[in-house]
Amino acid sequence: MKIAIDGPAGAGKSTVARAVAEKLHINYLDTGAMYRAAAYAMLEKGIEPERSQEVVQALPEMDMKVIYENGMQKVLIGGKDVTPFIRTPRISRGASDIAVIPELRLKLVELQREVADEYDVVMDGRDIGTYVLPDADFKFFITASPRERAKRRYLEMKDTDPNADLDEIEREIIARDKTDSTRKFAPLCQAPDALLVDTTEMSREQVIKLVAERVSGEK
Repeated sequence: MKIAIDGPAGAGKSTVARAVAEKLHINYLDTGAMYRAAAYAMLEKGIEPERSQEVVQALPEMDMKVIYENGMQKVLIGGKDVTPFIRTPRISRGASDIAVIPELRLKLVELQREVADEYDVVMDGRDIGTYVLPDADFKFFITASPRERAKRRYLEMKDTDPNADLDEIEREIIARDKTDSTRKFAPLCQAPDALLVDTTEMSREQVIKLVAERVSGEK
């Protein structure tokens, strides 16, 4: 079974995907973590993610693997688990920048498809239903207003980042939406056969229930 969940940054798609995977007892593949890990790998080499030519030249040396331990996904770069280091604002911007590079995307898509062909998976991202898994059994497009997404991100950050600013987070989200939706290669968009789920006025539990019931056929 292949389940594709797409949507813009901060819409809650990753949280929903994880919960649905757990509820249905199948694997969750966080594709966003893979792009973040790629950005991290380049920055560690001193390469800015937006420098596409340098990124492409470094790709053959980037050894990425996705593993699962106790049901949790980890992304390895050169055998090192980089998962704890890829959730910073800098890495978020880097992931958006690096995601527009076709050669990088093709490398990661190949890995994602291999995982999906071998296992039942829930996969979330920005182009899963339109490009990565166009043959997915179920497709969802989860979104929310930029302000609501900024509020959610702010609540996640405020305890660890005392300088977190709601307005700045909203501006970053809007900028990232523009980058993701206007890129030439596999841009963010809703697949024609995907169910649109606007979560602005919905609780996390309501969204999880809706998606899980649609997949399982529960009433």
